[in-house]
Formats: sequence, C-alpha cells, structure tokens
Amino acid sequence: MYVVIGTWVNMATVLVGGSLGWALGARVPSRVREGATIGVGLATVVLGLRLALGTGNVLVLMVSVILGGAVGAAIRLGERIERGTQRVGRLFRGRPLGEGFLAASLLFCVGPMALLGAIQDGLYGDWSLLAAKSILDGISSLTLAAALGPGVLLSLVVILVYQGGLTVAASLLSSHLAGFSPDAPAAVELSAAGGAVVLALGITLLRLREFKVADLLPALVLAPLLAWVVSVL
Repeated sequence: MYVVIGTWVNMATVLVGGSLGWALGARVPSRVREGATIGVGLATVVLGLRLALGTGNVLVLMVSVILGGAVGAAIRLGERIERGTQRVGRLFRGRPLGEGFLAASLLFCVGPMALLGAIQDGLYGDWSLLAAKSILDGISSLTLAAALGPGVLLSLVVILVYQGGLTVAASLLSSHLAGFSPDAPAAVELSAAGGAVVLALGITLLRLREFKVADLLPALVLAPLLAWVVSVL
C-alpha cells in the first residue's frame, strides 16, 4: 500500500499558506479583506461554472443537485456542520469558522485534480498531479485565510479524510481500477456536481444570495451514482 505522500504535501502547503494568511489577516485593513473576499468569490464562481459546464449529461447534473439539496435540507446537514464549527470556534476566541471551513474544503477537495490526483497516487505512487495542486492550494489558502479567518485550517481534516482516503482505497482496489479513466461518466458527473456546489459557494461569498451550501453536498454522492445507473441502462 502506498503512503499518501501527495496528501501530506498538500496538507503542508495549506497549513503554511493558511497560517500565514491568518496571521496577516489581523493586520490587514477591513477594506482590503473585503476586496480579497470579493476576489475569492469571483474566482470561485468562475471555477464552479467551468466544472459544472463539463457535465456529459445535464439531466444527471440537475437531478443530483435537486435531490442532493432536498436530502441535505431534510437532514439539516448545513445546520449540523455549522454547529460543529461553532464548537471548534470557541478555541479561536469565538471567531466564526463556518464560512472559511466550507469554502476551503470545497475548493481544495472538489474538482478533478483532487479526485484524479489521489487515485493516481494510490494506483501508481505518482503524486505529481497532487504536487501541482498543492502549490495552487497553498496560494489559495493564504488568500482565503486572510479574508475568512482560521476556519480555512479546519479543511486539513477534510483533505486528509477525503483525498487520503481515496488514495488508500485506490491502492487497495488497484486491480479493479487499473483501467480508470478521467473521462468515465461517474468521474465527469462528480466533477460537474462539485462545480454546481462551488458555484453556489461563490454566489454566497459575493453576498448575492445566501445559500446553505452544505445542504447541497449529498449531490456529490448522487451524481456519480446516477451516472453509473444511466451508463448501465
């Protein structure tokens, strides 16, 4: 089994960038932080659109997002995550952590680089794609932490569980995933559904409309499942 080198490198860059951004954030005037937040929001919208428009089946995307949002709202997923971050927030003198945590977790873990890089690391021990992602995430974490605070650092747990878990799973299932392709319908629709969630996050960051973005997360499970069902049928 491969050790998750790519994930550890990714976590290190996020830790360094996020810590530096958090330290600088308190010394940056509020108008500058507000400008950075707008910039992050715009970049997030662009990324979300780019990923969502990559869908190979718009019906799968629509159904997964609609059902995912309904399931998330029914189980109050967003509220549960927010309550959890509020508890942790007491360790940071009560500073709100939810927005930074959610924004960073989605940006770092949703998208083809996280999925394909983790699988590539597990199958072949090649973490070059995750190395490139680590550089991008380190820069992004600095900007995010300066604008949104220490909640960004909590995304380290999500990176470890999601990205590291994918690497370990790919290593264990290597005999079945040897022919894995980034063009597989499940991978394509997972990325597209992730783009829709990231787009909702960007709109929220820009304060255009407040979404309970975490309620949409079940779509990330439903999209590849529906894509697989459609491919079988």
